[in-house]
Formats: sequence, C-alpha cells, structure tokens
Amino acid sequence: MAEPSASGSVSSNRNVMIVLAYLWLLALVPLLVEKEDKEVQWHAKHGIVLMVAEIIVWIALGIFSTMLGVVSGGLGCLISFLYPIIWIGILVLHIMAIVKGVNGSRLIVPGVSEYASKF
Repeated sequence: MAEPSASGSVSSNRNVMIVLAYLWLLALVPLLVEKEDKEVQWHAKHGIVLMVAEIIVWIALGIFSTMLGVVSGGLGCLISFLYPIIWIGILVLHIMAIVKGVNGSRLIVPGVSEYASKF
C-alpha cells in the first residue's frame, strides 16, 4: 500500500491516473476521481493545459495555412506536410510526460506548465 506524503494522500492507482492525465480528454478522469492526491491532480491539470495548448496550435496552424494558401495560390498546402511532424512531436511530448510522471517527477514545458498550478 502506498504511503501518504506531505502533498496529500497517495492513490493506490496513481500510475494509471497519471497515464490517463496525458491522454487528452481522459485527463478529466483523474481530475474528478483523485481529489486527494495532489500529484495526480497536478498531472491531470497539466494534461488539460497541454491539450488546450495543442488545440490552439492546431487552430493557429490551420488559419495560417489557409491564409497562406489564399494569398499564394497553393503554398499553404505545403504547410500540411508539417502536420505529421507536429503530431509526432506532440506524441513524444505526452510519452515523456507520462514516463516522468510515473517515475515520480514532472515534465515542465516552458510557457505552458505554469498554468497547471493556476487552476
């Protein structure tokens, strides 16, 4: 059985909840279920913040490629070749966050992670 720490009580299924925290919308499960485990709460909030940041990036990239396509007559289509690279980058980011979380630490993303502590 897990021992409680100074950050609150420790959940017996902490690793599962940390993995769920970084699976986009499934981050709501640990956020709503594990209210007593402060570390799981942080990872769930961090997962939600990352999801929102990724949605903003996708919307901005879509607007940029559309505008570039209209202005240049098709150059925006070349931007679409970046989409798989960005998806792989996001997937790697989530895997790194899961591995660090399961090992007891946090992945800090500059400019994004600070918002996990604010809500």
